[in-house]
Amino acid sequence: MSRQLTRSRVLQQRAEKLLPGGVDSPVRAFRAVGGEPPFVDRGEGAYLWDADGNRYIDYFGSWGAMILGHAFPAAVEAVQGAAARSASFGASTGAEADLAELVVKAFPSIEKLRFVSSGTEATMSAIRLARAFTGRKYVVKFEGCYHGHSDGLLVKAGSGVATFGIPGSAGVPEEIAHLTLALPFNSVFAVEAAFAEHKGEIACVIVEPVVGNAGCIPPAGGYLEALREITAREGAVLILDEVMTGFRVALGGAQELYGVTPDMTTLGKIIGGGLPCAAFGGRAEIMDMLAPLGAVYQAGTLSGNPLAMAAGIATVGYLMEHRDEVYPLIERLSKAVAEGVAAEAAKAGVPMTTNRVGAMWTWFFTSGPVTDFARAATSDTAAFARFHRAMLDQGVWLPPSQYEAVFLGTAHTMEDIQQTIAAAKEAFAAVLTA
Repeated sequence: MSRQLTRSRVLQQRAEKLLPGGVDSPVRAFRAVGGEPPFVDRGEGAYLWDADGNRYIDYFGSWGAMILGHAFPAAVEAVQGAAARSASFGASTGAEADLAELVVKAFPSIEKLRFVSSGTEATMSAIRLARAFTGRKYVVKFEGCYHGHSDGLLVKAGSGVATFGIPGSAGVPEEIAHLTLALPFNSVFAVEAAFAEHKGEIACVIVEPVVGNAGCIPPAGGYLEALREITAREGAVLILDEVMTGFRVALGGAQELYGVTPDMTTLGKIIGGGLPCAAFGGRAEIMDMLAPLGAVYQAGTLSGNPLAMAAGIATVGYLMEHRDEVYPLIERLSKAVAEGVAAEAAKAGVPMTTNRVGAMWTWFFTSGPVTDFARAATSDTAAFARFHRAMLDQGVWLPPSQYEAVFLGTAHTMEDIQQTIAAAKEAFAAVLTA
């Protein structure tokens, strides 16, 4: 594919005069993979078109949100109908309870929830509640897990923080950072040691049940169960951050897939059908500490926004009605492309480890198992960057970082999968010849 990025280049130069780095989220700048970032003009189904008219098979899907594809007709119609009645009220609507009922039905661990506009808001609010509920200050998180950009959660975070090699973030006071205990993922010993050292001081454990922001890293057998047992024993709140895994690895998220019941859950991405929407929820006795019932304050004019509720109802409603078709389909397609590309890497002699859970996966450019961020960090990021550029040149758009998961949806076809595998075969030659 011979790509022209004339218009994208002009747009990037203009944006750099107005936005830091020309972007509103760092990974979009392509600094980790090099090359010029295409500016998107539109999306439909499994495809994106840039400002120069180039078409790409989309394997990041708004970072997991577009499980039913871009411009999903039912969601488009729902949003148009809601917009005709006004884009925002700052007052309650019936649609909020409509979407809440769907979420609670899919996630039995959630007795009550509250909608917000982003995953960052959801995790930040869940931790505030956990601290109020327990009367404790310390938070346990895991290296490479990204739970949004609130101060206390940027300690040894994944996503763009890992991509740019930043240990945390400037502007986070030490007084806040020291209340976050960052532990290696998949180590039960580390969790036990933290609770022993901070007896009666840990408010909660927050974890991506399947890590997606250091690349896809599944939990070891029994690991999530151990977190549940330890937190219950120690009187701490277990928060599963399912912003990425919710409605993706299974209708009821990773907690359904692995049979683990948390105290609280955070959700995002899919529940807004592509619009800004997230939620935090859990046991009623915890959630009822929120104002106006309790003393924990959280608010937002755009929380429960009618456009986001409409898109979420259309998307989640479809997933629930068609779960017996959707999840086998995306499992089959994901398996085919993840294993097909891995097979081409093996033929080319390129060291690669593939981690996959349902319709999210990562091709790590390293040999041997990847079970935590330390192992993920052994990846050859320069080789990944060459691979990414070569794939993009052939019309396949992967997440622009080794430390991000790949996503697929129902709009992808076996023809897309075959084209992707063929592109990878050519791309591996670029990896080897650099």
